[in-house]
Amino acid sequence: MALLFACPAVAETLRIATWNVGLDRTGPGLLLRDILKGEDPQISAVAQVVATVRPDILVLQKLDYDHDLHALAALRDRLAQHGPVYDHLFALRPNSGMATGLDMDGDGLRGGPRDAQGYGEFFGQGGMAILSRYPIDRDGVRDFSALLWRDLPGAIQPQVNGAPFPSAEAQAIQRLSYTGHWVVPVILPSGPLHVMTFHASPPVFDGPEDANGRRNHDEIRFWQLYLDGVFGPVPERRHVLTGDANLDPHDSDGRRKAIRDLLADPGLQDPHPMRPGPAPTAPGKAGDPGLHTVHWPAPGPGGARVSYILPSVDLTIRGAGVHWPPEGTAEGDLVAAASRHRMIWVDLVPD
Repeated sequence: MALLFACPAVAETLRIATWNVGLDRTGPGLLLRDILKGEDPQISAVAQVVATVRPDILVLQKLDYDHDLHALAALRDRLAQHGPVYDHLFALRPNSGMATGLDMDGDGLRGGPRDAQGYGEFFGQGGMAILSRYPIDRDGVRDFSALLWRDLPGAIQPQVNGAPFPSAEAQAIQRLSYTGHWVVPVILPSGPLHVMTFHASPPVFDGPEDANGRRNHDEIRFWQLYLDGVFGPVPERRHVLTGDANLDPHDSDGRRKAIRDLLADPGLQDPHPMRPGPAPTAPGKAGDPGLHTVHWPAPGPGGARVSYILPSVDLTIRGAGVHWPPEGTAEGDLVAAASRHRMIWVDLVPD
């Protein structure tokens, strides 16, 4: 499939995009402050990137959450200054930063960011959000973020010397979702489109017990269980699984079989969104660097494909891409200033 630079979707298509936007700050209220001041170069770059890609439905990760969605509404207003207007906003409280009162990472201490249900220096740091041109059926939303990890069929929670890690007490309250797992119906003129989204735990920053790698594996595997009906009725058609899985099928640290199995699910299709033009070479990488959605500079792991949009097989795909203009150009500098991750988009025909 020949893929070009992202451009506005034509009338008969729906453009959905996902982006780990990196709009998390070090304290509550700071993101709202930065948006309202209008001087933050990252926020300005984010707004310009969204104006370039112009998705109809935009799913974001790493956006600080507040109860009344003040920061999300302020971001929506900032985006509108550059063109795209999103009348419909959605976010639920994430697991990130949700205090547990327990030692959840086995370091013998309590109250640190890794002792929350999902990593966070404060409640709501690095949440998720959806901005949409179309209405959202809030009554039809299904939120699985409170599902306990141990209640997932076949869960592979960590053990050390045959004992639960970090403790049986911690595993009794540990939620599966690092941030959240949502199914959100968006009401298009032709009927609902179910947006299934998540932001999984990084499969690193742990020890030989592989707690984060195991959790990442099960967060991804949740979706196949969901689509198999394990957690109740599922949409038979017109659904899209999208988000940041934090796992590359070829090159990531972590249990890569989980994402390979998801990509091979017979009910989903992988549009293989590619960056425009030739991708830089990636020595030591087994996967196609044109599919990469992020670059972690040295001493980090470099490029990887971690963000995904996987439509159900009944949906027609008109195009897909990673919005990654060439480095060294004005457009390339702009996306680099916005986030280390790149927005990916897919154009669909919602028959």
